[in-house]
Amino acid sequence: MEFVKAADTSTLPAGKMTMVTAKGKDILLVNVDGAYYAIANKCTHLGGSLVKGKLNGYLVTCPRHGGTFDVRTGQAVTGAKIGVLKFNVKNEVQYEVKVEGTSILIGIP
Repeated sequence: MEFVKAADTSTLPAGKMTMVTAKGKDILLVNVDGAYYAIANKCTHLGGSLVKGKLNGYLVTCPRHGGTFDVRTGQAVTGAKIGVLKFNVKNEVQYEVKVEGTSILIGIP
């Protein structure tokens, strides 16, 4: 696994998220209380951009149809919903994150 620099710690305060591109992959990078997490940025339902969604603790909600994912693991917590129809969503790809000095690194397999 290769670790690539994704951001500096100063650019991602606690409770915030950003989208970064590493080795051609769009990745959602999140800071929850000083711990950094990374999952794929596109919702597994219909590809909504998670960075445009809402972060509540460890959960990010897709802005398009409300699918919710745990940023620590990529696990789908709730499915998507369109009107009264509910849809299952698959888990997101989760990436390993480490911090070296002020650099946030993401592990890309």
